[in-house]
Amino acid sequence: MRPRVAMVFAVAAILLGSAMLVPAAYAKLSGDDGGGSGGSGMQIVAAPEPTAPPPPTLAAGPVSVNFSGEFFSWALMDRESGSISGSKNLTKTSSTESMIKSWFAADFLRRLGDREPTAAQKRLISTAIRDSNDDSANSLYAANGRGDSIKRMIKICGLTDTKPGTVPGYIGWWAFTQMSPRDAVRLGDCIGDGKAAGAKWTPYLLDEMSKVRGSVKDQRQRSGGGKWGIVDGLPAEIKAQGPVSIKNGWTPLNYDGNWHVNCLAVTEKWSLAVMLRYPQKNGLSYGAKVCASVATQLVTPLPGAALKVPQQPIGKL
Repeated sequence: MRPRVAMVFAVAAILLGSAMLVPAAYAKLSGDDGGGSGGSGMQIVAAPEPTAPPPPTLAAGPVSVNFSGEFFSWALMDRESGSISGSKNLTKTSSTESMIKSWFAADFLRRLGDREPTAAQKRLISTAIRDSNDDSANSLYAANGRGDSIKRMIKICGLTDTKPGTVPGYIGWWAFTQMSPRDAVRLGDCIGDGKAAGAKWTPYLLDEMSKVRGSVKDQRQRSGGGKWGIVDGLPAEIKAQGPVSIKNGWTPLNYDGNWHVNCLAVTEKWSLAVMLRYPQKNGLSYGAKVCASVATQLVTPLPGAALKVPQQPIGKL
């Protein structure tokens, strides 16, 4: 073979080999090695599925209320960590009013132990909680040993700011027990974790507290509707996670001319308390809306989703 002819064949072979290598290399880069199972080329990895955002809850955060009154304070406990946040004056106290009835029911049930309450005793507990009935609460208070029950509450629940009532002319009256929002959320946690009512009766008590009934307008001399406040400020997405157990306290008091309004709510995740004193002319609905506003401002929304947080038409508080 002539040298020139040999060179032509050699060049042709090189060009043909290069042409075959190009698609093969592309196939390896694209992850296609001709359908074989042993290819060692670069693989394209699918992007991971986005993780679901956490469900809404209440968490520490700023609260702004243009409040007109003598006392406004709130506290929030994260029940998983035990941490408490709130207003700067969360250790200051006010009268508990009917909020403390939740403890009287818990104390009575815990002291029963394994015994079953009678039908009459169950009615006392239910009406003291659901209807905030004063006569039922007085019966539980007496059965618990009166002032001894409040002492047990302070000890069992680890309260540090709470003291028996010292209002002139009303010393020893349970409604005037002085409690701070910090201690109120501790009380809520104490009820929620079973220390207050005991393991046997805690689910029963929390269920009763989730069935509080009656509106702000449903008020009588010795009882009244107490389903308002914090629960009105929670979105449906939080309520759907499980029962919200509540016990509010409210009384217009002549000795200082104020409404004393307290809101307490507890779930598996958190315990929230709001405590107020403000002029009677503002009415009970004013305090109910303040409690709802605090709850609404502490809601952590779902990122990128439309969280339906209730809007409180409270105007200027």
